[in-house]
Amino acid sequence: MDNVQILLVEDNPADVVLTKENFISGKIIVNIDDVSDGVEALSYLKKEGEYTNAPTPDLILLDLNLPKKNGIEVLAEIKADRHLKKIPVVILTSSNAERDIVKTYNLHASSYVMKPVDLAGFAEIVQAIEGFWFKVVKFPKKD
Repeated sequence: MDNVQILLVEDNPADVVLTKENFISGKIIVNIDDVSDGVEALSYLKKEGEYTNAPTPDLILLDLNLPKKNGIEVLAEIKADRHLKKIPVVILTSSNAERDIVKTYNLHASSYVMKPVDLAGFAEIVQAIEGFWFKVVKFPKKD
C-alpha cells in the first residue's frame, strides 16, 4: 500500500503522540487521524457532523478504555455496520483481561495487541503492525 489511512481511537494524549511518532518514522506513508472517545469514533466512521469529509480508514487502532462509549461497544457497532465491517480493527490496549480478549474476538476484532510499557516496546509493536497490515495483508478495494 502506498498511502495508508489509519484511525486511532485513543483517549491518552501521550499514547496518541507515541503512536503517531512511531508510524511517521516507519517506511510507509501513513496518515493518522485520531479521536478521543467512542462516540467521536463512530461519528468519524459514519461521516457525521464535523466528519462529513473524513476519509475511510484502511485500519482502525482501537483502545478499549474510552470515555462516552467503550471500545467493545464501538467494535460491536463497527462490525454490525455493512459499510464498516470490512475495515480491520486492531485492539491496542493496556487490558490483559481474558474476558476483554474473548469479547473482542467474538466481535470479530482483527487482532488484540497489548500496549507495551516502555518506549522501545511501543516502537516494536508499531513496526510489527505496520509490517503485517501494510506489507503482508491484501485488502479489498474500497467501496
